[in-house]
Amino acid sequence: MPKITFMGAGSTIFAKNVLGDCMLTPALAESTIALYDIDAHRLNESKMMLDAINRFAGGKANIETYLGVENRKAALKGANYVVNAIQVGGYDPCTITDFEIPKKYGLQQTIADTLGVGGVFRALRTIPVMLDFAKDMEEVCPDAWFLNYTNPMAMLTGAMLQMTNVKTVGLCHSVQVCASNLLNELNMGYSEDIQWKIAGINHQAWLLECTKDGVDLYPEIKRRALLYNQGKLDIGTLEERLAMMSNGEELEERWKTHIIDEYKLYQETGKHNDMVRLELMRRFGYYITESSEHNSEYTPYFIKKSYPELVDRFNIPLDEYPRRCIRQIKEWEERGHELTKNPELTHVRSREYASRIMEAMETNIPTQIGGNVMNQGLITNLPSNAVVEVPCLVDRNGVQPTYIGNLPEQCAALNRTNINVQLMTIEAAKTLKKDCIYQAVMLDPHASAELSMDDIVAMCDEMIEAHGDWMPKFN
Repeated sequence: MPKITFMGAGSTIFAKNVLGDCMLTPALAESTIALYDIDAHRLNESKMMLDAINRFAGGKANIETYLGVENRKAALKGANYVVNAIQVGGYDPCTITDFEIPKKYGLQQTIADTLGVGGVFRALRTIPVMLDFAKDMEEVCPDAWFLNYTNPMAMLTGAMLQMTNVKTVGLCHSVQVCASNLLNELNMGYSEDIQWKIAGINHQAWLLECTKDGVDLYPEIKRRALLYNQGKLDIGTLEERLAMMSNGEELEERWKTHIIDEYKLYQETGKHNDMVRLELMRRFGYYITESSEHNSEYTPYFIKKSYPELVDRFNIPLDEYPRRCIRQIKEWEERGHELTKNPELTHVRSREYASRIMEAMETNIPTQIGGNVMNQGLITNLPSNAVVEVPCLVDRNGVQPTYIGNLPEQCAALNRTNINVQLMTIEAAKTLKKDCIYQAVMLDPHASAELSMDDIVAMCDEMIEAHGDWMPKFN
């Protein structure tokens, strides 16, 4: 049976999903699971939680814990699969720095973990840690697959693929739910006979096709999307909305509350939480995988000092990620014990790709995923050294990406504006040159639309100083 090492095991809820899935998968149930973290308390909490799930699943897995950098190589030794879910620097101090210093320069953000100045600095403090992982892996588990879930996805996955010999694929939650969420929010309903095709880059991959019984659904999608953004789409009663958005599955309480709140917002104001993506679809022709709050800061069109009314018009949640962090910390303090100290804890297999990848590699029964891989001619009008998100076949031969060809030119053009930042950030990590940091942020669509070059340089210098030892020294 395989060995599965989870880096950043203190990410307790995510560890529950990925490793709980593995314990419920027959081909993986007897795995050795190595939990690695640098926080003893969170590591212990995850161990208690996973022990309970292991008992529920029949107690077949062997779960081990490894604390601290000095035990990292032991955690990785002999691993077949390494799942990466680390966050270097955490909310306090690093996320706070990523938001507060840009705000001083008039640069507002929503999530700041994938692109923009926040994404660039998150990458620059994370890449060195991942390169240390890679060095250990090349020594003690050279054939292992590295399954990266950490953002900024394209930058970190690209750094691993460009700078190491580790077999790496980047995995994101947004691909597998893109079509179903879109159709359900437009009150069209989703069923398993709907066919879709997604390709592009992480968080900005395009729903290129969406059909049912050979019929193109895009004309009706666009008709309803226009009405939805105008506050004129009939989305039914609250009970009907809950049934539609659940897609026949039992909803967690937090998601039920989220749907209820959004329903009330729409009924009262005509606004909703996906207005940016629907506007981008109206202007560029295709729907994008990741959320509106993310995409509002990946483009220069929505968060603008000269047009402050756009934030309200498109319902853009500025400073959203810090609010989430504060809320999640509070909820964990109040309710974390329900996971970590519940000896009867159960689990239902999630939609996460990780266990399905491992299962396909172990059994040679193929599965399909949306994976982040080096382009190398897959999308012919994007750079070959970019990381792209494309359909991939997975079996014992590994992750085998699909040839896409050209994206619609307007879609590729928008992707390239994000790829510029990704590639320059990787270059900064390679060379340790401050000029590359400045250039990465100067090329960012949002920052460059709002700030002068002098302000960008001053802002980056201030962030470099504030991050201190969380980042390597740049010259």
